[in-house]
Amino acid sequence: MGSETNKPFVIALDGPAASGKGTLARALADIYDFEYLDTGILYRGVAWLMLDNGLLPKDEETAAATARGFSLDAIKDAPLRSREVGAAASVVAANKNVRAALLDFQRTFAVNPPNNSAGAILDGRDIGTVVCPDATVKFFVSASLEQRAKRRWLELKEDRPEIQLADVLADLKERDTRDASRADAPMIAADDAELIDTSDLAIDAVIAAARCIIDDIFERSAD
Repeated sequence: MGSETNKPFVIALDGPAASGKGTLARALADIYDFEYLDTGILYRGVAWLMLDNGLLPKDEETAAATARGFSLDAIKDAPLRSREVGAAASVVAANKNVRAALLDFQRTFAVNPPNNSAGAILDGRDIGTVVCPDATVKFFVSASLEQRAKRRWLELKEDRPEIQLADVLADLKERDTRDASRADAPMIAADDAELIDTSDLAIDAVIAAARCIIDDIFERSAD
């Protein structure tokens, strides 16, 4: 599914945590045989690499060097969701040189998808606005705060049965505010993004809605 210029078909998926964008991205990658990048793991990946090698995340030069040498293969099967890695990721994410290196990594992934794939799907919070402003199609996936909190709570309580829904809701609300108000690449929908509200939709319906838009682009490009 390539274009006449053989440029990769790039799908940008943005939205807040627990909106369903990751589930949608993985499903679309399987359907279209595109390469998928969960950009949320990149800072955690750099943090884990530093911790695993006995390096200090607050060492800005070493963190930047680690980010410039980053590869997905290096973090395969790494425990990226641990609290320790999360805390370290917050430190490295504040490093402007780390952010610049990972921005380059994301753009390279989109322009030259691994395995000579005809397309790439990236999900995050600033893909359509900053990382890939020229993406073939952009989606902004959202859901009500209450619905997202319930989803995340159900996910987390498998490993942390003591966790309370109210705490998860408060955390998500704080995170939304932080992501949307930050000066550097805030989480906002691109002007030309297709909006999908998953609050009351089953995943099959979400996938169908996205496919309708993507398939229409394919059909128009083939004319």
